[in-house]
Amino acid sequence: MTEHLDVAKLQRRLAEFAAARNWQPYHTPKNLVSALSVEASELAEIFQWLTPEESARVMDDADTAHRVRDEVADVLAYLLQLCEVLGIDPLTALDAKIDRNESRFPRS
Repeated sequence: MTEHLDVAKLQRRLAEFAAARNWQPYHTPKNLVSALSVEASELAEIFQWLTPEESARVMDDADTAHRVRDEVADVLAYLLQLCEVLGIDPLTALDAKIDRNESRFPRS
């Protein structure tokens, strides 16, 4: 796919994919959060026993890099689907959170 990707387009693709398979009844907030947690754990598993130095080089190995990219994609897919179901704009939510963090944690 060479067209410009954005969050809304990806959310539409995910919704269309789920709709074509009649998966919407299963895409409840509870189920999506559970799936998100499982996928985040699968991503963490890749790094679990690596040293900090090894973790910094994880993308140097083609097989491991492929696994990391797949798990990141799974985490993002479930997060975007959760946002869609709950009516959350993820970029707006992130922007607001950064604003709050800048206030909570001012520069030294």
